[in-house]
Amino acid sequence: MSPTAPPASRPTPRASHAGAADPWALRPSSLHASRRASELEALEGGEVVDVLVVGGGVTGASVALDAVTRGLSVALVERGDLAQGTSRWSSKLVHGGLRYLAHGNVRLALESARERHLLLTRTAPHLVRPRAQVMPHLPEHTASDLAQLAGALLVGDALRRAAGTPPTVLPRPRRLDAEAALRDLPALERAQVRGATRLWDGHAVDDARLVIALARTAAAFGAKVLTHTEATALDGHGAHLVDRHGGGSATVRARHVVNATGVWADRLDERVALRPSRGSHVLVPAERLGHPEAVLMVAAPERGGRWVFAIPDDEGLVHIGLTDVGVEEPTDPPEPSDEEIAYLLEVISGPLAEPLTTDDVVGSYAGLRPLLAPREATDGAEEGVGSRWRPPWMRAPSSTADLSRDHRIVDGRDGVLTIVGGKLTTARRMGADVVDRIAARPGVAAGPCVTHRQPLVGAAPPHRLAALDAAPRLVARYGNEAPRVAALAEAEPALAEPVSPRGVLGAELLFGVRHEGALDEADLLDRRTRLGLVADERARAHAAAQLALARAR
Repeated sequence: MSPTAPPASRPTPRASHAGAADPWALRPSSLHASRRASELEALEGGEVVDVLVVGGGVTGASVALDAVTRGLSVALVERGDLAQGTSRWSSKLVHGGLRYLAHGNVRLALESARERHLLLTRTAPHLVRPRAQVMPHLPEHTASDLAQLAGALLVGDALRRAAGTPPTVLPRPRRLDAEAALRDLPALERAQVRGATRLWDGHAVDDARLVIALARTAAAFGAKVLTHTEATALDGHGAHLVDRHGGGSATVRARHVVNATGVWADRLDERVALRPSRGSHVLVPAERLGHPEAVLMVAAPERGGRWVFAIPDDEGLVHIGLTDVGVEEPTDPPEPSDEEIAYLLEVISGPLAEPLTTDDVVGSYAGLRPLLAPREATDGAEEGVGSRWRPPWMRAPSSTADLSRDHRIVDGRDGVLTIVGGKLTTARRMGADVVDRIAARPGVAAGPCVTHRQPLVGAAPPHRLAALDAAPRLVARYGNEAPRVAALAEAEPALAEPVSPRGVLGAELLFGVRHEGALDEADLLDRRTRLGLVADERARAHAAAQLALARAR
């Protein structure tokens, strides 16, 4: 295999941009239809890239960013839109992995805490922020239950310290009296609450926007990002691509190929055995829960370290989830079952003064986890970094809730690397592990991993974000790019008008087309904004999305 040293003109990584007012001003991070067309034409014309990544979720985008910042040429292809699948259907929690300790996976718990630290403090502090979580103490909780909880939280705080996260970012857990618990969670039934425990974790404001930031950062370093481009067949030397947006097809060449298609990975690599599980959520208006200031945590009846969460977002909704149900055959998109919706409402209503019903539900969604089937060995497979320790008293996995959340890399006989498993929090580490495998191959000239110190597009320290001349809502979604969105609205008053009750502006739709790679109405309504979470709001904004697309053409 010939060496793949990057040409001198290729962008080289910078250690940090977080201190600059506009760290990406000199880099072409914008994704749009004309850039896509020229990059696709280059591949069809015979350009060979070092790494072809198939799959535009958080894993594929992380692989692409890691590879391009090590000096490798990269193309990322996705049959739909960025974050079209599982990556936009998470609980939005970027957690430190405390639950994995209950399953004996010390390594994954520590890895999660470290990756949470990077997202909160360095790579994406504009999109991942501290969020308080409150578990009310109820009559059914015994002294033993509370003692075990306290012990677990001490371990969780030790993980925080080991990761280097200061208490000014994630405060230490503490006990609350009943009145303090009710201030955080006004919908609780006062007679039930004997106190509470408050802990802190990471919260991704919008998981889809995190993926978009990853892809745009990769594009800023020179990666080709081709959405609505399906790989129908691949091998270790390239793939056959079908342009689902403009039509046509071509076979493109690459020196290394990565299959990062999540629950669809076995369609492109038959050696991968998956056992997907579905995690479902329902949405209720925040006023129905008294506009909570924190996440409500309720232990699931089956316990085993699982919880049901009611997570408030910044746009007037509360996301209640999640389930863990085995799936025989993936569907696109996945849908919550009636049983799952009833389960979530029943569990979260336990400590509430007024139980939630299906009449309160304004939307729902589900995602599929690409979990590996529990078998002893897979040829060429390696699990995460190191191995998973399971204490002798733990049973073998009997349901998808018990399956490992570790990631695994399968090295196919034809040279294709398939990455499966994992989770949103540890996606950066997953990308680094894949590129480490590529870098270890003969003739590959790749630099060291730098993504642990590389801020994403829009990132800046909290004090700089607070000083930006833009509405707080825009800063919360666009980071230091918020003034660019605001400038569109200032230049044309019609774009300053909300297109939905949640305050999404017409300027955001136009920005999504011009800079964030949106190619159709669904890209704008379901991923760049999240209006699609509520069907009525999506319908009301559809005409505005069409107008934004027409203006950008």
